[in-house]
Amino acid sequence: MKLSPNTAPIEPDNLLIRMHNQVGAAVDVTGTEDRARWACHGCGETRSDYPLYLTREDANGHAATCRAAYHRLR
Repeated sequence: MKLSPNTAPIEPDNLLIRMHNQVGAAVDVTGTEDRARWACHGCGETRSDYPLYLTREDANGHAATCRAAYHRLR
């Protein structure tokens, strides 16, 4: 099985946590402890400007339910 670039995208410099959704697409939490954001490479959803502990919980909840595998297919 060939992995999608959405499964293992390049890690940004400010990456704090990388999770994977139900089909393996990466969900990245970036930023700082005071101001973090998450972005799903499967469905493209993002949330931002929360403290890290809230962002981590929100990103984990998204990863647990998201089944999207690709974002911006061309």
